[in-house]
Amino acid sequence: MDGSNLLPFGEAFFGIAWLDAIIRILAVISLVMLVVIYLTYGERKVVARFQQRIGPNRVGPGGLLQGFADTVKLMLKEDLRPANADRWVFALAPFLTFTPVLVVLCALPFARDWGVRNLTLGLFFVNAVMGLNIVGIMMAGLGSGNKYALLGGVRAAAQMISYEIPLVISLISVAMVTQTLDLNAITLLQEDRPFIVLQPLAFLIFFLAMLSELHRAPFDIPVAESEIVGGYFVEYSGMRWSMFQLTEYASMFAFSIFGSVVFLGGWEFPFGGAWGWGWQLALTGIKSLGWIIAIMWVRTTVPRLRVDQLMAFCWKVLLPMSLVQFLMNGFVLVYDWPQELLTVTSGIGAAALIAFVLRRAAHRPKAGSLVGTYKQVRAPAQ
Repeated sequence: MDGSNLLPFGEAFFGIAWLDAIIRILAVISLVMLVVIYLTYGERKVVARFQQRIGPNRVGPGGLLQGFADTVKLMLKEDLRPANADRWVFALAPFLTFTPVLVVLCALPFARDWGVRNLTLGLFFVNAVMGLNIVGIMMAGLGSGNKYALLGGVRAAAQMISYEIPLVISLISVAMVTQTLDLNAITLLQEDRPFIVLQPLAFLIFFLAMLSELHRAPFDIPVAESEIVGGYFVEYSGMRWSMFQLTEYASMFAFSIFGSVVFLGGWEFPFGGAWGWGWQLALTGIKSLGWIIAIMWVRTTVPRLRVDQLMAFCWKVLLPMSLVQFLMNGFVLVYDWPQELLTVTSGIGAAALIAFVLRRAAHRPKAGSLVGTYKQVRAPAQ
């Protein structure tokens, strides 16, 4: 474990390790709370712009204080618990979904020496911990005593376990090129060229699997309000409900920083090492903001998948493509071929994945399919 400093105080100044850790964690928690408040406001404005609406504009100048008003409202709402819910499981589930996200944020580098702790196995640590919030999600579904919540929890578990596999393989492909799992070392290796150039297919697989892990459209089956009335947290209200919302947006923030570090050069590219910590923080913020806007853009433009389509896309498309990326990297690295071949082979794979998705998006159901049969049954008799 690296003892790099987040701020010009803490362990190096006071010589007290536990005080240093507390200061860093409190700084991260404060940042997360502020980011989540403005992410909720920002998403409502972005979605409104896509839909040619105005969005929040009443509370504060331009609606900038809308997130704080929503926070106060949630704090004052009554905390309800169903009579047939498991008391302790129901109460602890929101905290067990948020805690892994907070732990992950404590392992991410925001700039050189700006992070809670730099871990030698940071890439592995982030993957391992991020998947733990499935425990809290299943507890929420089981503990609510509601069949819709249970269905949402089961869907979430199946979806997260499935999409975790191609996501991890895509990150292993990057680790094969870097020969390290240290996130700071991975960032420094992108001084001249971000890994999205070397591994475009791995980037696409990571982005799509990340949307599924976040339960964002078009992979928001576990919280589909039109089918299961809100999913695994349908019985929650007030502050407990807000914990799930906090987890969703904090996870989006964590994934945006993580993806920026692994694929976009993090705080290093371009000129991060030469221009100092101010530029490094700006790079992290700009790349993370672009990542988040892309997530919101997908939500407004892509319809929700059916559950069978969602699972088939993982097992029949993303998993084989991730294995292809893994094997291509193995051949190039084992035989010591030029790194440009990584870009060429991965670029061909990325083009094939995009072409497949676009072709399926333009697909029209044929006569005799489920949709065609339904129309035939509903048609009036001649």
